[in-house]
Amino acid sequence: MWARFRRAMRSFAGFFVSSIEDPELILEQNVRDLNDQVPKMNESIAMVRANVTLLEKENAKYQQDVRELTAKVKAAIQAGRDDLAAQYASRLQMEKQALERNQQQLDTAKMAYEKALNVKKLFMREKDKKTQEAMNAIRDARRAKWQAKVADAMESFQVAGIDATHDEMVRKVNEKTAVNEARMQMALESVDHQALSIEEEAEKIQANELVKQFKMEMGLDSPAPVSDVSAGGEKTIGKKVEVK
Repeated sequence: MWARFRRAMRSFAGFFVSSIEDPELILEQNVRDLNDQVPKMNESIAMVRANVTLLEKENAKYQQDVRELTAKVKAAIQAGRDDLAAQYASRLQMEKQALERNQQQLDTAKMAYEKALNVKKLFMREKDKKTQEAMNAIRDARRAKWQAKVADAMESFQVAGIDATHDEMVRKVNEKTAVNEARMQMALESVDHQALSIEEEAEKIQANELVKQFKMEMGLDSPAPVSDVSAGGEKTIGKKVEVK
């Protein structure tokens, strides 16, 4: 039971952490952490370099002491003062041992300093690489967020009804236009064009007859001669008689 409870708590904690963590913010923090390590590394390298400088100064002092004691031993021997020569020789032996220890420490410090410089070079190279990767990932994340917003906007635009009703409205307009065109065609086909032409011609004839009647009443035109056909087959037209 306790194991199940701990497993449930771990799963809840993992879900909580995964829900609140933002990869973009974490990458930015990683870049800041990498940049913060550079001053600390420089400080450590500076301490190593200071140790080398100190050992170099001690080494130079020991070498100077060895030279001076060597000269004093020789001078005491030449002066016949073997007792002083022995004292200087004893001190010379101690200085040589100290110089040897210092030289070993100096060599070790120089190697440590060179390694520190190499470590910094590798760290800076890795830092630049990870920083570039992080910046690229951050740009990709921001671009993905922007694309998601555009996609949401497009989806909301389509769902809002503008895109959904556009095709339907176009279809209805086309249907209405087709229906009206069909009605127009049917109306044109139902008209008797021949009867309409006859009526128009009859109206013209009536109009002409009415004009002639007005002219005769006004004395502007004489009536047409009446045609007469005799029993013997004679037909009179005007003043001319034709015998058939």
